[in-house]
This record gives sequence, structure tokens and C-alpha cells, in this order.
Amino acid sequence: MISLARKNLLKDLPRFLVAQAGILFAVSLVTIQTGVLKGFTRSTTLLIQQSQADVWVASDNWVNFELTEPFPYLLIRQARQVDGTAQVEPLLIGSGRWFSPGNELTTLRIFGFDPDGSLFRPGMVTSEGLQALKQPYTAIIDRVNRRSFGIESVGDSARIRSLPVRVVGFTEDTQSMVSSKFVFASLANASAYTTEGYSSELTCQFEAGGLNCVNTYQRDQTTAAAPPPPQELAADTPVAYLLVEAAPGQDLSALKQRLEQAIPGTRAFTRAELIEDTQAYWRDRTGVGFVLSLGAVVGVMVGMVIVAQILYTSVSEHLKEFATLKAIGASDWDIYGVIVEQALWMAILGYIPGVALCWGLGVWTQASQGILIWITPVSATGVLGITVLMCLGSATFAIQKVMRVDPGRVFKA
Repeated sequence: MISLARKNLLKDLPRFLVAQAGILFAVSLVTIQTGVLKGFTRSTTLLIQQSQADVWVASDNWVNFELTEPFPYLLIRQARQVDGTAQVEPLLIGSGRWFSPGNELTTLRIFGFDPDGSLFRPGMVTSEGLQALKQPYTAIIDRVNRRSFGIESVGDSARIRSLPVRVVGFTEDTQSMVSSKFVFASLANASAYTTEGYSSELTCQFEAGGLNCVNTYQRDQTTAAAPPPPQELAADTPVAYLLVEAAPGQDLSALKQRLEQAIPGTRAFTRAELIEDTQAYWRDRTGVGFVLSLGAVVGVMVGMVIVAQILYTSVSEHLKEFATLKAIGASDWDIYGVIVEQALWMAILGYIPGVALCWGLGVWTQASQGILIWITPVSATGVLGITVLMCLGSATFAIQKVMRVDPGRVFKA
């Protein structure tokens, strides 16, 4: 038998569908805002999560993963001498400009790593792609950036600044939502792309705190017509990080302290610390987290207004029926139960299509734009709780209306 609550809801089907559309909109807004916030913060640390390094050594002038002061490559020798390190690899991060085959300009962030190493892997890269990276002026790009780079298939060529680049492979799930387009190359190629047109001079002095090195750069006045082959990293080549694999059984906190003492002017992070600090930077020190959270709050408020209006109108139209129930002995809690059941049905029937819509939208944006709307079981459960609370909160307005109903109105003409 259909309950009184469901009869009230379905009595006016067009109005019921309008109410569900409002709840669906509110659920979608909250789910998308929270999903984008989670996907956005996760995307800023994808490359850290995919690495196998136990400790990341950066400059002490560190802001976030992509914004850190570089230091000379020669410091890798000191890191390798620290007790407890099993392997150390450099990671180079630079910026540049990509000119597509049609000469369209795109800014890029280039990551240089050792294709023969094991501590850094940008997404799912094939062994063939890694071997191809050893060739001069080659790179791998994320599949979602093909349109931006004007690249259709492996083997296509373009230009980074004035140097040629040939795409030798694609990867996936690497691109940050707040950065320039990512490009991955060998250390020699990445160094050539980031320092093209510049020369450097390294000056080192022994001071009380250890070896102090200063790297200065100046723009070259002439550029060769045919680019020379990329050179291996020199002692003064700037790198962003030293990736460290700890020897088995090492205490990472103690290893971090030894690395910071051995290499003055640096700061060491465990992988978890680097992820947390980078995500906290984007979440708390920029306005992105606040704006997305504000959008979720607005979604809840809009949903509450819509549900409250529909419930209040429904109760107002059935006051005589509620008065009849009171006249034949129904308690206030019986009446409240009808209204609460209406609110719960509205919450569930608005939540299910709303989350399904957001899930499909997330799949599409991830595949086509590389924008991740991250919906986890925990966040989906949280949105369900918010939806139920939103509808129950709206039901209180309708309950207050029923509390003032006089059972005697049943006997009035």
C-alpha cells in the first residue's frame, strides 16, 4: 500500500518533477564542487605519487612542488655519500614555450629525468618510450594535451623555443589542473630546452656551513643555425630535486636530517610530506579552495530553498487532511513522520540521478579535457548525508505549519 507521504508527493506529478530537478541541481553542484576541489588538489601531486623516491631533497627556498629554487647538479655527489642512501637521481623542472606544427604558441612545464633510473616515472610510460627519450630532442606528452600541442600521433614534430622536438610517446594521468602543459624528456634534452639561449657560470666557495655555490646566467648573443646535440648535465646545471631511495631498514626522519646537514641550503621531504605540503599550499594559500567550497555552500542553500518551498506548499494544500488525522486521534509524531518521509523520498530520488550525472560528467571531462572530478565512496556518502540533512532541515518549516493546525477545521463548512 502506498503511504500517505508518497501519495502527497505524486498527487501533483509536474510539481514533484520540478522539485526533484531542484534537488538534482543542488546535489550536482555540491558533488561537482567537492569533486573538482579533490581532483584539483590531487592533480597537483600526481607526479609525486607516481614516484618511487623515499626522500625528496629541494632548496630551502621551497614554495610548492613546481615552485622551488634550483641548485647545482654537483650536489648529487654529496647526497650519494650520505649514509643510508641507496640511490640518488636528479629531477630537472623548467618552463618554456611550445610552438605547434601550425606555429601556435603554448606554455609548457618540462620535467627532465633519467630514463634508465627507477625513482621517477611520469604515468604509464612504455619501455620503448623510455628508450626513445635517449635520442636527441625527443619528448613524451600527456595524451590529454595533444590538441593543445597540435600533435596527432607519435613521431610528430614541433618546436620548443628554437629547438626541434619529436614526440616519441604518450602518457596519461600526469597533468596538473593549475599548471602549464607538461612535457617529459631526458635530463640532457630537458636541460637543452630550459637553458636554450642562455649560458651559466658556477662559483663555489667553502664557508663555515659548508660548500656555498652561486650559479649565474646570461643570455647568449648568438644562436647556431643547426642545434648541437644536447649535452649531459654539467656540474653547474640547475636541478630542482634530488630523488633519494633509502637503503633497506633506514629511518626516513634520520635520513632527512643527515641529508640536510650534508647539503647546506636544502630541505628534505618524505614523499607523504611533499604531497601534503603541496596540496595544502594550493588548498589553503590560494583562493581556489575557498571559491570551490563557497560554490558547494551555495548549492546546499539553493537546494534547501527549493525543497522547503515544495514541502511547505504541499503541506499547505493538505492541511485539511492533516486536521482530519488529528481529529481521529493521530498524534503529532504521526503527522511529523509523514512530512519527514516526504523529505527523505525527495532526498533519495534527487540524490541518485544527481550523482550519476556527475559521475558521467567526470568521466567525460577526464577523457577530453584532463579535468578530474574526483568522486570517491567517502565523498559520495558525504554528499548523501548533506542531501538528507538539507531535506530534513527544509521539512522543519513544513512541520511548524502543521503544528498550528486546528482539528476543528474539519467540521467547519
